[in-house]
Amino acid sequence: MEPDGVLIGRSVHGRPDAFVDVARRHEVAIHAYLARRAGRQAADDLLAEVWLRAFAGRGGYDTEHADARPWLYGIARNVLREHWRTGSSDESAALEEERLDPWDGVDARLDSAERAKAVVSAVRELPAAEREVLLLVAWEQLTPAEAARVLGVAQGTVRSRLHRARATLRRVLSERDAEDEAGVSA
Repeated sequence: MEPDGVLIGRSVHGRPDAFVDVARRHEVAIHAYLARRAGRQAADDLLAEVWLRAFAGRGGYDTEHADARPWLYGIARNVLREHWRTGSSDESAALEEERLDPWDGVDARLDSAERAKAVVSAVRELPAAEREVLLLVAWEQLTPAEAARVLGVAQGTVRSRLHRARATLRRVLSERDAEDEAGVSA
């Protein structure tokens, strides 16, 4: 299997159909990213826009990067921002759609539906920059270096935001657990 950079380079230099392999390789992940943030119905249209922009901008892709996922997530992020700016959707509504979580095993490991609500609520309370880094690393399974490319910031910034987000989540969730235990023993 050829790296994305090779396929994109080939698509720029006379073989535009080579880009189809890149789209096929990443369509499920990018669609899931969009669906979790804008809802499943909007994700189809948004994905089409991502592919249009990616194809149009492929000449500027650095073919030294073998994996195009961070670049595609960056495009998807910009498409989402535009979608939210136009008032077509609400980011928090997408976070509430727990059924869109592709990893049913995550839910099985949670103690209860209340715990899932607490996690979603705690993530929603994070500052936007920290929440985006956390979701890219934890949910989209990007490395901090790849998340930095998506966001256009330094890797150290991503690591710092990720550390703060995780620390805040641990604190908030442990406080809620303590409140729940106090309520049960009362």
